[in-house]
Amino acid sequence: MKIAALQMVSSTTCQANLARAHALLAEAAAAGAELAVLPEYFSAMGWRDADKLALAETGEGGAVQSFLADAAREFGLWIVGGTLPMASPEPGHVFNSSLVFSPAGQCVARYDKIHLFRFDQGAEHYDERRVITPGSELVCFDIPSRDGHRWRVGLSVCYDLRFPELYRALVAQGAELLLVPAAFTHTTGMAHWEVLLRARAIENLAWVFASAQGGRHENGRSTWGQSLVADPWGTVIAQRASGEGVVLADADAARVSDARAQLPALAHRVFRAC
Repeated sequence: MKIAALQMVSSTTCQANLARAHALLAEAAAAGAELAVLPEYFSAMGWRDADKLALAETGEGGAVQSFLADAAREFGLWIVGGTLPMASPEPGHVFNSSLVFSPAGQCVARYDKIHLFRFDQGAEHYDERRVITPGSELVCFDIPSRDGHRWRVGLSVCYDLRFPELYRALVAQGAELLLVPAAFTHTTGMAHWEVLLRARAIENLAWVFASAQGGRHENGRSTWGQSLVADPWGTVIAQRASGEGVVLADADAARVSDARAQLPALAHRVFRAC
């Protein structure tokens, strides 16, 4: 199955970001992709954390959800909508949610980011918990690919990458393909991004597709980029350094089954609970 990880440098303006996302989705579809993954915060990188609150959508729909549904139908793609803010029952907070749309334009899965980023290095500091409510549920979904294989896909977002137990739990639910839309900071990305992605692929003998924000944003934030694809052996087979673009790769289901048969590490686990 050909999959596209889309890299963006999102601005503070939702409509401009949707226009750029549409162009990237069109490029992915023209290249033969069946699944396209947008980055975290693809629809807006606000001036302030609290800007997310005004953009929150509900389960009844909204402008970004309509965009994703329409694009999925237009291009005949499965689309993972990076993340967008979804209404939370917690006052002054939103969920940071990854929504999956089928080629029929139906929302078939939703994952609310569980692990919330906090980082303080003097002048550079972040605390997502100020405005984001953490999710609590693991989410997998299935994609029937054109070659007849039915892929089991596990969802995660950005800071989740630092918690290997989440990915082991997704694999325990059958995941062969792990998706990581992200907006890693330049500082933490330079230090840890690639090694963490490769580790998650190696540990779980699974494909990893990571779609990132990558560049200097209108709000002054710098994100690391380096959207990449790692195969079940942890080899990086496609990557984009920075700037907007499409990272394409063919995920081979046989590569998963072969790797897991050759090195049955998942079956050799002794400690299976956190």
